[in-house]
Amino acid sequence: MSSASTTGRSAGQTLLFVPELVYFEPASLDYPKGQCIYRWAEEQGIPIRMTTSHNRITNLPGDSELARYKLAKRTLVVGVRKTLQFDTSKPSAEYAIPLATGCMGHCHYCYLQTTLGAKPYIRVYVNTGEILAQAQAYINERAPEITRFEAACTSDPVGLEHISGSLRETIEFMGRQPLGRLRFVTKFHHVDSLLDARHNGHTRFRFSVNADYVIRNFEPGTSRFEERIEAASKVARAGYPLGFIIAPIIWHEGWEQGYEELLRKLGDALPEEATRDLTFELIQHRFTKTAKRIIEARYPKTKLEMDEAKRKYKRGRYGIGKYVYPDEQAEALRERITKYIYSTFPRARIEYFT
Repeated sequence: MSSASTTGRSAGQTLLFVPELVYFEPASLDYPKGQCIYRWAEEQGIPIRMTTSHNRITNLPGDSELARYKLAKRTLVVGVRKTLQFDTSKPSAEYAIPLATGCMGHCHYCYLQTTLGAKPYIRVYVNTGEILAQAQAYINERAPEITRFEAACTSDPVGLEHISGSLRETIEFMGRQPLGRLRFVTKFHHVDSLLDARHNGHTRFRFSVNADYVIRNFEPGTSRFEERIEAASKVARAGYPLGFIIAPIIWHEGWEQGYEELLRKLGDALPEEATRDLTFELIQHRFTKTAKRIIEARYPKTKLEMDEAKRKYKRGRYGIGKYVYPDEQAEALRERITKYIYSTFPRARIEYFT
């Protein structure tokens, strides 16, 4: 497959993701969305294979574990989501809505490195009607409270929208829900198909941004910062509530200038519409021992600092501990970046720092 068909850049533009392999569960072809994706794969000339389960792809070619991992990140699996019980998604939302699993980006620090483990391939689910019916049940159960759903816990749905169309479908579903709200975050700029969706202001469109050092060294396979900000401007003009996630915040040489420059660029680029209901979420870098082992195996030349001796051990849910920055460093990051945000966007709201 030519480089113009894969995630990459041509003449400076990040291209749409086109997989090198596509697997289908037989049951996925019983759904119109599955049939549509099958026709798309045929038109693209992508090799098509069948699989008994979207959770079990075991025959990926490659002469090493690393080679198979790289191919898995370029493999799409089309299936039926059988588990319709939604996970919680604190502090972002009440529930994670499962539209897809896996991501074509190669962010070194991503928690999907460990949560997906040996299944880094990308899965999209064709039974969105059943998924949205379950979302409706959760909304009804919590009425009269508003119920928020996060669509990017296990994937970047914007990067897959040209294949699945599931994000627009979910946006318009939530637009009809007086008590339903949708949230998602992306590192991709391919938003044009979502700009005229009937969102009714019920979807918060968030972009992941970071200091230039972080994007340049740790976020290959994603849209450039300038592309993301241009997309954010389009989204704001289309009336979506807008937000930014600065994550992971990484302590590095010159971090103060790096994050100050980030906020200055945002302030210079965003239109007035973007600042009226603007939110920020701040997440410091953290890792587990398992994550460190996997990341170093998959990205052996990474510059990502993961020295346990320089970190504070923080016990999490289910007894699984993470290494975060010591309190003094974490507080310095929080204070400085908070200052930069409010000096640039006085009306913005910082939802949390973690």
